[in-house]
This record gives sequence, structure tokens and C-alpha cells, in this order.
Amino acid sequence: MNTPIYNFLQNYSERDVLRLHMPGHKGKLFCHPLSTVFPYDITEIKGADSLYEAEGIINESEKNAAKLFGTVRTLYSTQGSTLCIQTMLALAAKPGSQVIAPRNAHKAFINSCILLDLDVVWIFPEGRNNGIVSFSYSAEDVEKAIASSKNPSCVYITSPDYYGRMADVSAISAVCKKYSIPLLVDNAHGAHLKFLEKSLHPMDLGADMCCDSAHKTLPVLTGGAYLHIKNEKFAADAKDKMALFASTSPSYLTLCSLDLCNEYLETSAKEQLLDVTLRISRLKGLLVGKYEILETEPLHFSLSGIPIGIDGYALSERLRFCGIEPEYFDDFYTVLLFSPLNSKPEFEKILNVLSEINPKNEKIKNEGFFIPRPEKVLSPRQAALCESEEVPLEKSLGRICSLAKVKCPPGIPIVAPGERIDASCMNILKKYSISTMNVVK
Repeated sequence: MNTPIYNFLQNYSERDVLRLHMPGHKGKLFCHPLSTVFPYDITEIKGADSLYEAEGIINESEKNAAKLFGTVRTLYSTQGSTLCIQTMLALAAKPGSQVIAPRNAHKAFINSCILLDLDVVWIFPEGRNNGIVSFSYSAEDVEKAIASSKNPSCVYITSPDYYGRMADVSAISAVCKKYSIPLLVDNAHGAHLKFLEKSLHPMDLGADMCCDSAHKTLPVLTGGAYLHIKNEKFAADAKDKMALFASTSPSYLTLCSLDLCNEYLETSAKEQLLDVTLRISRLKGLLVGKYEILETEPLHFSLSGIPIGIDGYALSERLRFCGIEPEYFDDFYTVLLFSPLNSKPEFEKILNVLSEINPKNEKIKNEGFFIPRPEKVLSPRQAALCESEEVPLEKSLGRICSLAKVKCPPGIPIVAPGERIDASCMNILKKYSISTMNVVK
């Protein structure tokens, strides 16, 4: 597969042009840790195309990506999945309409609803739950939410979630088609799913649009993401909508990494993914008797040490002490996120460290908690644009949340803008070490 963006940058860097244009480093090599990439870091000069008006090398590269993913249109983002989420909602939902979404949505979704004046009909889990990032819900739950909504414009789900658990995208898609509303999927953690032995990618399971944070599991620079569009009616206006939220200075280094990733996906990804997923499967098999291991998509390894008396915080500290940095941890689970580039010696190291951890005598109660369902007082936009103040958590009881306080990762709000903070919210906010809240004055 050709790599038009990389080829242009390579040729330009070799021509030794006097760069009287941005950026200020002028492509020069000097004593700077990053200077080796400076020659490839440019702006929209002649021949370099323009991301949001792409007609040349960027347009060609995006078409290559669309062929790989089997979409009507695939667009690049250098601002991660956040920009893709904003664009999807702008395309699918009219101001004042409602979006159906499970409660484990990322703050990027909430902030997009604020910007676009969208209301949210939340799907909450039943019973106790091990944290806010992951819970089970069904296509029937989605259908009930649609039926109870006054003005639903689309359904928005997160799959895989932060633990790596997947929703039943096919069944939810069937419900959306029944009601003639589009399905949008936050697939930020699943760009690789297209290239497994059997594709689990949302575009192949019935979604109308989805975002992939390519940088999370593929060899792409941070911020590199795809917006995939399967529904023809959204394709034509996608660039214009994306430009509403985007920086006019997209990173050509990030674009170049997406361009080169196309070649990787065509030539090497499937073989390497098969190899690494087999290694992960073997690792899980060797540790399943000692740890609780969640059923997830193949590159997530989400495990709990509670059966041997070690919570997620202690387990993550032990890994860190041994030179292993996990993706995420909470009271219950530690998440290890792999990619096709993880090597055999790295798997051996992980196995050795996890095998050598000795059980503790103490038992940890794993009762979980009920995810709060706070009273909704204002729309997200109304709350966010009100005059507000930041107060200590203990003084926020009974107040209305203006902007969600949330740590990233996982970036999932416990209280959404416009909701009243009650005692159950307070308990969970404390659990996630949130000490202040932004509230409506």
C-alpha cells in the first residue's frame, strides 16, 4: 500500500528547503531530544494538503484507510477520539434532542453533549457493580430507553469499555434499525478489532459510525484516531462538521503515523495480532486459578488479585515496582493493555512477576456498590454554562453539578452536569479520591 503523506514528508525533508513557514524549529537538527523528527513536522505548505479540506495526499491516505476498514468513509483525527465523538454527535443528533447512552460513557461524550446542546437518557446497571467503568446491559435495555425517550436522535455506546468488556453491538444495531435511529460506537480501545482472525469491529457488526483511537493499540502517535462512517448520509458533511471542533494546526507527525499504519495493517498486523493474542490467551490460562480474570476483547488483560487478598491498588504497585506500568487500576481490577508489538520476553516477565506474588492471609470483601442515579435538574448545557464555583466535596451535598469532576483514566463521570449531588454520589466520589466539585451557584 502506498504511503502518500510519509512520502511527501520524506521528500521534503531531503530537499533541504529554506523553511520560511511554521513551525519555528524550521526542521533543523540540533541538541534537542526530539530534533530527529523535526524535518517531518510541517504545516499546510503547497503539496501537503489540508486535513479538513483534503484533496491531495491526506485524501488519498484516508481512502486507503477506508479500504482497509471496509467503510464508506474514514477520516483522520490528530485530536484523538474526542474529536471523532464530537463529529459523530454533530452529524447524528440535532440540538435539543436526546442521546441514549449507558452510564459508563467517557467525559468526552458529556462535553460533546454540552457543546451541541444534547440531552442524555442514561442506561444504568441493575444491582451492585465493581466500579463505574464497566457493567452489563442488553439490547432490551437499549430498546426500553428508546421507547421511554421523547425525542431520541441516536444511541451511543462504549465498546470495548475500559476493562475491555464488549457490548452486543450486533443486537443493539438491530434495535436501532428497528427504530430508524443511528448507532454510534466509542471504539477507542478497539482499532485492532478489524484485524483479528474474525473481525469484531463495530463497522462489521452494524454500527453507523465509530471512533478508533489508533494510538491505543496500534503503532500510531498519541492523538492519532480514525472516524469510520458506514452510513452514506453522514459521509458528505463529515469533514465540515469535524472542522467545527478541530484545531487548524493538525500534527503532520501524527498524520504520518496514521499513514504508515495503513501499510502496517495491510502487511503485518494480522500475523502479529494472531501471535500476541495467543500469548495473552496462554498467559491467562496459566494465571486463571490464582487471579480472577475478566472475559474481554483479546488485547485487554483485566485481572483481580482479590482472591489472594490483594486489591487493584496493591497489585498495580507491585507491578510498578517490578518495572511494569499498567494501563489502569481501581479497587477491584488492574488492566494490562497489550498491542501487536509486545514481545515474548515481555510476556515471560509478566508471568514471572504475577506468579511470584504470594497470597495474603487477609480477605477482601468484594461487595461492589450501586452506581448512583442522581436527580436530573438541568440539561448538561444549562448546567455547564451557568455561573459556577468549586467547593470542597463535603459542601457539595444537595448542590447541582456544573462540570463533571473526573480523573482520567478512566475519565468517566460519577455525577453528570445538571444532576444533584446526593449522599450516594458523595460516597462514590470519595472512593475515587475526588475532593472538590464544580457546582452551580
